[in-house]
Amino acid sequence: MSEEYVQGNFLGLPEKGGEVDVAILQLPYELTTSYGQGTAGGPAACITASAQVELFDASLGEDLPAGAALFTAPEWDAEGNSLAEQLDNMSGYLRPWYAGDCFPLILGGEHGILPPLVYAAQHHPMVGGDIERLTVVQIDAHADLREQLDGEPYSHACAASRSLDLGIGKLVQIGIRAYSKQEAEFIEKDQRVTTFFARDTQSPSHGEAAWTSCLETLRSLSGPVHLTIDIDGLDGSIVPATGTPVPGGLSFWRAAETIEAVFSAPNATVISADVNEIVAQEDSPLTQFTAAMLATKVIATQLKARKDGRWKAAAAQAGKQRVAEPCDYFRKQIKTDIPKETA
Repeated sequence: MSEEYVQGNFLGLPEKGGEVDVAILQLPYELTTSYGQGTAGGPAACITASAQVELFDASLGEDLPAGAALFTAPEWDAEGNSLAEQLDNMSGYLRPWYAGDCFPLILGGEHGILPPLVYAAQHHPMVGGDIERLTVVQIDAHADLREQLDGEPYSHACAASRSLDLGIGKLVQIGIRAYSKQEAEFIEKDQRVTTFFARDTQSPSHGEAAWTSCLETLRSLSGPVHLTIDIDGLDGSIVPATGTPVPGGLSFWRAAETIEAVFSAPNATVISADVNEIVAQEDSPLTQFTAAMLATKVIATQLKARKDGRWKAAAAQAGKQRVAEPCDYFRKQIKTDIPKETA
């Protein structure tokens, strides 16, 4: 933990100067949750819990921030009277942070944040408006490949499906163990999707071989990558307050190994990451603390990639003051909307 604790800053670290190397962006979004509630308070709970996380990372070999400029930006304002307006506003909030000069780390919020995030990511210089260049690596208990849930195609249960609709070129899923027949058929047929099921990677009898194959796939990725971590991808015993905890998931160390493998891919560049479905646990800080540790691991691994020359800024520094940019894509796509006040 930081000796110079600053309330409201990720890891409690003080912020100096006007540059930004890693931006911590909070999306307190909760509009389509289907079981447990509380993701709107998840980012703030994660920030609070992060103050207790140790700053030393063994793979980096240094205490965070390791000379880097971390900036905890003001949270997204959650404005919008409908689902479509909120998705557009989220995308507009995120877009300035995809200029290529810094690394955006997004804290959510339900997994419905993924499509507006992907839409914003197309403006990163490495993506250059061609979303097909982008690979999404998804740690999750759920496939999130439904066409709709309860009549809503932009439900959190459809986040991966809508991201594929946006045009991402590849989706690699890890930890999947709760999915429908329709999703199983989609995974089997769609060549863009590679899924490592938990029943294989976590198997006591043959799990090591499947896990090795998973890591090899991650290390072979190329081009720009976004890493999305739904914390329910981890075993429910260490994230019990998340909206839909599922037994049989990844251990913390396998999640950390996944993060390290993605960032170590010699031909890929991780341009952003998110940690989502965070919910504040009331009887213990375990869930939000686990989320904070995952976010910290992402930061440390990203800084190691910089140190090793595998991540370089693609634009000049744009600083801390950034203005959201207008977006109306989702309002054009969504014909039947969910009013915010009745969702």
